[in-house]
Amino acid sequence: MRIGIACTLKPPGPLPVGAPDDLHEEFDSPVTVQAIADVFRALGHTVTELGDGRPFIEAVLKDPPDLVFNFAEGAGVSRSRESRVPAVCEMLGVPYTGSDPTTLGVALDKDMTRRLAESLGVTVPKGITLAPPPGEYDGDYAEFAPVLEEAGLSLPVIAKPTCEGSSKGIRNRCLIKFAADFGPTVVELWKAYRQPVLVEEYIAGDEVTVGLVGNDPPQSLGIMQMIPKQSAADFVYSLEVKRNWHDAVEYVAPARLPPDVARAVEADAMTVFVGLGLRDVARADFRVRDGVPYFLEINPLPGLNPESSDLCYLAYRMGLTYPQLIGMILDAAVARGGLR
Repeated sequence: MRIGIACTLKPPGPLPVGAPDDLHEEFDSPVTVQAIADVFRALGHTVTELGDGRPFIEAVLKDPPDLVFNFAEGAGVSRSRESRVPAVCEMLGVPYTGSDPTTLGVALDKDMTRRLAESLGVTVPKGITLAPPPGEYDGDYAEFAPVLEEAGLSLPVIAKPTCEGSSKGIRNRCLIKFAADFGPTVVELWKAYRQPVLVEEYIAGDEVTVGLVGNDPPQSLGIMQMIPKQSAADFVYSLEVKRNWHDAVEYVAPARLPPDVARAVEADAMTVFVGLGLRDVARADFRVRDGVPYFLEINPLPGLNPESSDLCYLAYRMGLTYPQLIGMILDAAVARGGLR
């Protein structure tokens, strides 16, 4: 089979002046592309790198592959940026791995995803989404004072950009404990990421993630728990933690949860996967408080860097190799599409 790899690579060179240091956090490195290509070549497939954006379109028009292995995040701040590659594939009749354009667009928007998850009977943290005003904010933050109370929220809360992944924009300072920090934190996120900000109640509990592969129904790879090596009080699985995970957290899979709680987490992950129409692969994140799983988000394009991605860490701890994980995703798409 001729497989084309669609991905968004981190651009070389320095960041634009004034940009946040995680501007390209979602994008992939050549290490990931090479690792995936090596798996496919070892299986006897022919592999080409298609990139993203205009180069992807030109490459697929010139020589369409039998299948596009898609993990392209897309550039910019549009909440539909992850939908572009599958949309092009559908227009051209080229099969691809992963979820369709609608699901990718919905899943990237944390606010929309939590609303749909809640409608499916899944428990989510209480929250409110705050849209940025036209132009630059120039107020004195006074209007933020009644917002939490009107939304039925109390401190602490956590603020995050609505349409980002890879913990982009989620820093330790996003855990807001004091009223005076609420307005400035939201405005800072507005300015840096140019999109609405989701503010949720802080769920003090266990941080876990579930890996899902396959269809009709998907298969759970297991649950991985992120256990802080220092104090668990006010723990946020932030970008700082992910970048320094060796010193900050211990990854444990299977998660140290009571069996009934683990079953509830996996059941909720399955419910969201099926209810939002995900396909082939995903990773769902939860917080567990007092035995109750609170759904945070689901990622239909989970990172696949063999050295730094949560889904890979989970797979390794559950006894899978990297080639086995990638092979499972490919097999799911091939079976779903009726490809040979």
